[in-house]
Amino acid sequence: MTRTATITRTTKETDIQLTIGLDGAGATDITTGIGFFDHMLDAFGRHGLFDLTVSAKGDLHVDGHHTVEDVGIVLGQAFAQSLGDKRGIVRYGDIALPMDETLVLAAVDISGRGGLYWQMDIPWQMVGEFDSTLAKEFFIAFATNAGVTLHVQQLAGENVHHIIEALFKAVARALRAAVAIDPQASDALPTTKGAL
Repeated sequence: MTRTATITRTTKETDIQLTIGLDGAGATDITTGIGFFDHMLDAFGRHGLFDLTVSAKGDLHVDGHHTVEDVGIVLGQAFAQSLGDKRGIVRYGDIALPMDETLVLAAVDISGRGGLYWQMDIPWQMVGEFDSTLAKEFFIAFATNAGVTLHVQQLAGENVHHIIEALFKAVARALRAAVAIDPQASDALPTTKGAL
């Protein structure tokens, strides 16, 4: 079974092509036009061990909002598609991830019920060309479209770059654990409902 998906999404605001492989080595090729966002998606792929290719062209003359949100939508759709019927997955994953003075907790349930539960305190700041408020918009779009229940909580942190980077890495690591194939139940769905 190859757990990969490619999604193309074109609107009046963005044109995005994205491919994800869940069983990869963390190889990435990211171009969004927003340098810090490229850095975060690279970290997401590398720490999740997801092979990730993203080519996004957006209306950056307006701002980065549409590009960041729409990449979140497409990444969520591709993530959900690549999981197929979710048979054999561990389903749950969590981590408390430190990055210098910052500590971020991420916990995920690949439940089919997408939702973001946000307990982060990220001050407004431009990190390069990335508006720090867009981190939340990205993860709302991702969790909703991936069908993932995602809890994130900032336990410590001052530097905005560190907080956002720890967030992306923590979510990637939690997802990596959740998508892993359970060797004790590799042909079972991890639910009492019969479907996820």
